[in-house]
Amino acid sequence: MNNYIILLTALLPIAILIYYIYNKDKKSPEPTGQLVKAFLFGTLSAPLSLCMSTPLGLIGVYPAEATSVFGSVSAAFFGAAIPEETAKFLMLWLLLRKNPYFDEKMDGIVYAVCVSLGFAALENIMYLFTNAEAYLSVGIARAIFAVPGHFCFGILMGYYYSLAKFYPKTPTKNKVLILVAPIIAHGLYDSILFIINVTPSISGILLIVFLVFCHKMWKYGSKSIQEHLKRDIC
Repeated sequence: MNNYIILLTALLPIAILIYYIYNKDKKSPEPTGQLVKAFLFGTLSAPLSLCMSTPLGLIGVYPAEATSVFGSVSAAFFGAAIPEETAKFLMLWLLLRKNPYFDEKMDGIVYAVCVSLGFAALENIMYLFTNAEAYLSVGIARAIFAVPGHFCFGILMGYYYSLAKFYPKTPTKNKVLILVAPIIAHGLYDSILFIINVTPSISGILLIVFLVFCHKMWKYGSKSIQEHLKRDIC
């Protein structure tokens, strides 16, 4: 019975955010089967990212345990942000490269968010079952920060993916930002958290910085959704 409760705790915030993004796409909602497919592709991106990050760790690109600011930043980017967002991008590309349902700007965000939340779902399950004795506190913390974080990274990726598809003459920087924007956001997010652990003397200040960063990221994500919704109406 306890395993079911842990599983529910892990997946409930994921379900809420999928429902949220699905309801934003009211003009022409995506088929449920396509969203399920995107979510499953997202779960596959988790082990794929490990295949990328593990060799980098083994050759010393980032430390197994960060003990300095530099180590924290390198672990955040090379151990998490770069492999995870690259894996998500590859799954999104496989999903959308010949997908006839990808016919509106908002669709890019919807599919990218579903892929990103598929990743977050498997990650959540792993974290909560690994910390089963404290699953509730871990689950609440991840529901407030980690899951919305992946949601926002997905918005960034989908926003620029749609710009690249529907505006093929768009500046090259927009195409580059499909991957670079979520990597930077994810890397900064993790960097602040990792640095907090190695600099207890300024942890309070960094916590405030982290909360402000999360708020700004959510506001930017909401703005990006509204921009693509307006473009679809025009």
